Amino acid sequence: MPACLDFSSMWVYPGAIARKGPSCVLKIYNTLSGQLEEFRPLNDGRVHMYTCGPTVYDFAHIGNFRTFVFEDVLKRYLRFKGLSVKHVMNITDVDDKTIRNSGATEPKKLREYTDRFSRAFLEDCKNLRIDKPDLIVHATDHIEDMVRMIQGLQAKGYTYEKEGSVYFKISNFRDYGKLSKLNLEEIKVGARVDVDEYEKQDARDFVLWKASKNGEPYWESALGPGRPGWHIECSAMSMKYLGETFDLHCGAVDLIFPHHENEIAQSEAYSGKPFVRYWMHGEHLIVEGERMAKSKGNYFTLRDLVAQRGIDPLAVRYALLSVPYKRQLNFTFDTLRQADSSLKRLQDLMLRLTTEALRPGTNDKIQALMIEALQKFEQAMDDDLNTAQALAAIFDWVRDLNTTFAEKSLRQEDRAAALQTMERFNAVLQFRKPLELHLDDRVQSLIEQRNQARKARNFALADQIRDQLYELGYSIEDTKEGVRWKKR
Repeated sequence: MPACLDFSSMWVYPGAIARKGPSCVLKIYNTLSGQLEEFRPLNDGRVHMYTCGPTVYDFAHIGNFRTFVFEDVLKRYLRFKGLSVKHVMNITDVDDKTIRNSGATEPKKLREYTDRFSRAFLEDCKNLRIDKPDLIVHATDHIEDMVRMIQGLQAKGYTYEKEGSVYFKISNFRDYGKLSKLNLEEIKVGARVDVDEYEKQDARDFVLWKASKNGEPYWESALGPGRPGWHIECSAMSMKYLGETFDLHCGAVDLIFPHHENEIAQSEAYSGKPFVRYWMHGEHLIVEGERMAKSKGNYFTLRDLVAQRGIDPLAVRYALLSVPYKRQLNFTFDTLRQADSSLKRLQDLMLRLTTEALRPGTNDKIQALMIEALQKFEQAMDDDLNTAQALAAIFDWVRDLNTTFAEKSLRQEDRAAALQTMERFNAVLQFRKPLELHLDDRVQSLIEQRNQARKARNFALADQIRDQLYELGYSIEDTKEGVRWKKR
């Protein structure tokens, strides 16, 4: 790992305060070991990271995006720590669900159907400020890679064939169950499962290559006509782009079994090497205390919330990261309102820092606030990405800075330090909205009319104009320094 970040070097000011504080060691909960571990990448300074992307049979829902936001925060924080990250994410565009929903009978038609939802997913990611992976890989573009991997497993005696399909024999892989903590002796040896998803108690030999069926798309291959099973897709693609052993593999907690367990088995059987060093899994999201389901009317996509309820995507992002990824998140509309209020507090501070007149000079105590806030933020994030504590550190800092404005102790040279501090926080959490520093002619004219009304002591007209500005989305505050406005 790189050395602790020296926040005092971010800006230069008289009497700079030496950096003290946390050990600066990132610790994460590794599902494989079941313990909190210090994160040390295989190659110093570089991280290879794979995340399970969407199965594009429909629009992604907010539960899906809880996982994608957690993974985005993780990647951004690794970069905050000075590490470079190579991030690969898959698109599952052939599996039981995509075939069922598309009704496709050939690969071309299936891809046309899934591409629509792939594009929608990436649009939603952009609106949630989820950084685009370095590589987005589609399963249907890597059929030959999967076939070669299955052939390698065949050569090593880990498979058997039945009715044109190829299965992985889990009894031949002695470490099966090490991720999900299953006892191999309790599994019904020799039983087969053809579906991509199944319950833990149904653990058994899983399909690598499915023989073609009437009415389903298929590919011609050295294994015969058919299509890949779900689990082989991620193994083939992750190892192709990240190597046979890499640092991080992430996903939702419901992927631990069977998907990730099966990935480990087939990957390590194929290569003879450890597959992934650290596994991270995000907990589920529930809505208003209940499991999300269309039948309950509490099933939401991001585009539902934006188009039908006028929710700001940034408020959704904030709500999704406000609870640490290892804890279940209860998603409520009150949570969204609180998120929006928190974002406005940050916006108000940024506006004051950018526009308010300050006296020359610097204040060592205020500079110390910046360093202390960053230290507390890093301490929280080093503790398995404790975003709740990180946000607490940020808003303590916001409160303290607002106090310095009230006391008029903030100086001109403190402004740059404060703005840089906010940018450091934002680099990881992505919660800052663009500032609106220029008013359109209509709003500017109304503010000037109100000023004239106040000078003429026509307070009724001034109040009327204030209400008009409020309806246009602006709050007006009268201060000794003059009128201060902000976008609501």
